[in-house]
Amino acid sequence: MQSKTDPSTARAVYRCHNDFGPLDPSGLGNMYPQITDFGAATLLGNSKANDTVELGTRPIQPDYYHAPEVVLGCGWSFSADIWNLGVMAWNMIEGTELFTQVQDEGNYDSKAHLAEMIALLGPPPEKMLNMSKSMAQVEWSPAITDASGRVYKNNREYFGGPFFDDSGNFLHNDLIPARKLEDTVPSLEVGDREAFLSFIKQMLTWLPEERKTARELMDHPFLND
Repeated sequence: MQSKTDPSTARAVYRCHNDFGPLDPSGLGNMYPQITDFGAATLLGNSKANDTVELGTRPIQPDYYHAPEVVLGCGWSFSADIWNLGVMAWNMIEGTELFTQVQDEGNYDSKAHLAEMIALLGPPPEKMLNMSKSMAQVEWSPAITDASGRVYKNNREYFGGPFFDDSGNFLHNDLIPARKLEDTVPSLEVGDREAFLSFIKQMLTWLPEERKTARELMDHPFLND
């Protein structure tokens, strides 16, 4: 993990890395702030003609927090942050990661991540798969070069797709775990569990347009009862 040092105090004043890892509540007292790299931020434009937001196509988010539209290359917008919020809320409640098979020997495994999404949310809707297919060959300019020097020109090259056949069948069914979202919150009592699941189900959806906005989420009973 990198840091910048204040020359007058010799204290690290900035640390950054792209793998936040599991949250350990026992270590909160010794936790260093982790600040995102705003140099990697993407500006999304707005179309005044039809009041729509331009979609981003380049990869964003730490591995554990990739929204499905990012991995599938459907194009993403501000709603990808709502997916992040849902995953983070679950992690804070349970003190561990919601997605447990994201890494394979230290490397991001996109097909295993999608398999776990399917286990928890059911299969992705046809609309999303069609969007992924239609944008499969959209090329990035400039291309992305990783630490080993490998060059990626589009989303499928970067994440290792395709993940579904022409009929919409997932190509890696052997990776789908026997998990259900309803069974992932053992720390809460029944009433609180139902309220919390209702809350995160408004954030963890395949289709970005089905996610609630931050303002709408503020009115959810889980935050107000």
